[in-house]
Amino acid sequence: MTPRLYEGTKRLLATPMTRGAYNQYRGWETPADENPKDEGYLVEYQDGGKANDARHANYISWSPKDVFDRSYKELPVSTLPPHQQRVLDEKQELDIRITRLDEFILRNALFRQLDPEEQARLRRQLDVMRELAVILGERISAF
Repeated sequence: MTPRLYEGTKRLLATPMTRGAYNQYRGWETPADENPKDEGYLVEYQDGGKANDARHANYISWSPKDVFDRSYKELPVSTLPPHQQRVLDEKQELDIRITRLDEFILRNALFRQLDPEEQARLRRQLDVMRELAVILGERISAF
């Protein structure tokens, strides 16, 4: 089997933390073949994954600094008022959901196995989501 190349987008929170500090935070021993002084980040994913630590609402892991720095860019602190920032965030999240649903409808064999009425509901849902995206876009343009 030949591996295929993927590129993804994740929204996450990150806290600078060494490998050893992360292991200590999780209550683990640092394995003998790992350097506890390695720089990195405690990462908490915001877009999925079941929580694996009671202190966090989402899935957490540790990422080495060099890998993290190549993969993620810090988002600028918004200067928008909170109610406008929420509209912007909602539009970004909706765009991701639209893409995922569109991909499911177009490319996933499971969609073609669904009852025709369910297929129609999913297509209607996608249409409504796209209309909402237009409205949110108009609101953002008016900021």
